[in-house]
Amino acid sequence: MMNKTQILVICRHAEILQTIIRLVNNNPEWECTGANTDQQAIDAFNGNAFDLVLLGSGIEPSSEENLVAFFRNSRPRISIVQHYGGGSGLLSAEIYQGLSQKTL
Repeated sequence: MMNKTQILVICRHAEILQTIIRLVNNNPEWECTGANTDQQAIDAFNGNAFDLVLLGSGIEPSSEENLVAFFRNSRPRISIVQHYGGGSGLLSAEIYQGLSQKTL
């Protein structure tokens, strides 16, 4: 059995986060972990071998800069993708694009 692609989603809005997690987990090849706060995101990142980080809506620019710097310092090759909302098709496309960049 193939390992699932591990995806960390960070989003400030609990309802939106739950929706994103559900949509990501609908793909049998993906496994999603969600975080509402910077600390949750950092703790989750330290505890798992994520393939992709998805930055959702509502993250303050300073938090986003700090998180991206932390992720890149920890794992320079980690793929970090912005999620701008929209339907599940757009979400999937963003994830696939991020994963394809990771192999370069």
